[in-house]
Amino acid sequence: MTAPLFGLYPQSDFRVTDGHCRDCPTLRQALWYFGAETIAVPKPGIPVAAFTRGVDVGTDLRTWLASRVGSPPPGYPQLIWIAAPQVFGGARLAADTTFVENAEARLRFELTPKMALNRSYFDASSARFFRERSIKIRGAIDGERIVARTLWPEDFRLDRAAPASRLDSNVPASLALRALVRSDPRGGARSPFGVWMLWRRDGVADPLAAGSAALGIMLNGAQGDDDEAHGGHFALVTGSVQENGAIGDWLTNNFYSLDTVSEKGIIAAPVPLDNYLGDLNSGQNWYRPTHMLVAVLRDARAPSLLQGAFNRVYNQFWRHQLVYRHATMNCASISVDVLRWIGWDIPVRGSAGRLAAVLGFPWFVVKERSIAKACTAFDYLWEDQTRLLPAAAFEEIGASLLGLAMAATAAPAQGPPAATLGQMVAEDVDAILFLRLPQFPSSRAFGDSAVVTPREFRARLPKVPQVVPVPDRSFPDALRDGDLLPPRRPPSSYAAAIWGTLLVVGIPIWLYRLWKRRRARSAS
Repeated sequence: MTAPLFGLYPQSDFRVTDGHCRDCPTLRQALWYFGAETIAVPKPGIPVAAFTRGVDVGTDLRTWLASRVGSPPPGYPQLIWIAAPQVFGGARLAADTTFVENAEARLRFELTPKMALNRSYFDASSARFFRERSIKIRGAIDGERIVARTLWPEDFRLDRAAPASRLDSNVPASLALRALVRSDPRGGARSPFGVWMLWRRDGVADPLAAGSAALGIMLNGAQGDDDEAHGGHFALVTGSVQENGAIGDWLTNNFYSLDTVSEKGIIAAPVPLDNYLGDLNSGQNWYRPTHMLVAVLRDARAPSLLQGAFNRVYNQFWRHQLVYRHATMNCASISVDVLRWIGWDIPVRGSAGRLAAVLGFPWFVVKERSIAKACTAFDYLWEDQTRLLPAAAFEEIGASLLGLAMAATAAPAQGPPAATLGQMVAEDVDAILFLRLPQFPSSRAFGDSAVVTPREFRARLPKVPQVVPVPDRSFPDALRDGDLLPPRRPPSSYAAAIWGTLLVVGIPIWLYRLWKRRRARSAS
């Protein structure tokens, strides 16, 4: 049996601790966010990812990539958020949910408490769903009791017998992927788990052979009870194909605002996929459906390079050199940028309407009665949709992946070894799978597919939107390093300055000149 992994990393290379650790090789800023949370940190002697001070993240990654010729493997993440210290797998939940057992033990079963701001939780429908299957639990075991933090259905796994599925070749691949995601009601929120083979390289006997590397492109859908979340969520995943097809230990790169306290307890970090989707408070699949494209690769160099890049990005993110913004630097923006910075040329879809953003700015101010909200509306219209919207990122990256695979099959690579991420993926991909992961039943309303345009987002909003207010989390000045560059100004700041100048200076001057012209005419 394959040794346990966190993504591509042996779990034996890590030790379990929490954010209060004082002898960890981990950034003080990162530890500050995790406090009493359970984390895994590399053991002494394991090389961890670094970062370059005094430069922006793109410059850091491009310089790092250029220096990697003949260099050792990328450094490990400075921490992985595992949420709970023990794993109890192959388990069955009792009919009354009072205990759980596997081949080794029977434990009294309890749930981690619901967070105060979280508006829904595990209920009778959840119990029925998890009683029907073998489950993996991340939790804290105390004697004969386990307090569950994460519940994961072990039948959510890769399948060597996955049926083939062909995308519609009469439309662009991005639109064919959209149709696939939306082929079930409510984005597959209430559909069964499914795996399909979209493409496989000719002549490969077993594209899902154990030990093959995996690179995942994940789209989480819209929530059913939070109108700020119709855009969905996005993440890139790295891992290795297991003998039994399990995917729970793959590493998910989750980016989320650090400057607010999530109502579900989400903290931006690399996190095992089962915890990212199945944490009882923060797990994405407790409140929306998920779809994932998985590239299975004959070599781990592409996902290793990608994960190494993310490990550097997290260092800059935790210390606030990279700041999360919903319109211009969100989960999709950061993921797409990283891919582009290290050599995967993801297509640009374009903005939703830059002319409308520029001309409509004064109207936004009047409508929203807020310059800040007007700036947000401007940035949503101005930004490249591939960076703005998780669904657009999923479609463009997925279409590019399929294009790379087909082009490489038609014209095998010749010459020197690949140096960029896109080249590595093209040379190494042996199969592309499509996974549908339904929402876990609970007291929460079922979600839907994520919107693909700002127009669709506005169309879904009811007259009185449901919004979950969350408190701010201020980053302490004592944790701000002296080399931090000022954040790049969003495009809306320039629009506000120009329109402000016009309103304060330009329009009065125009009115004055108009008055003088009329006065001259009257005098004549």
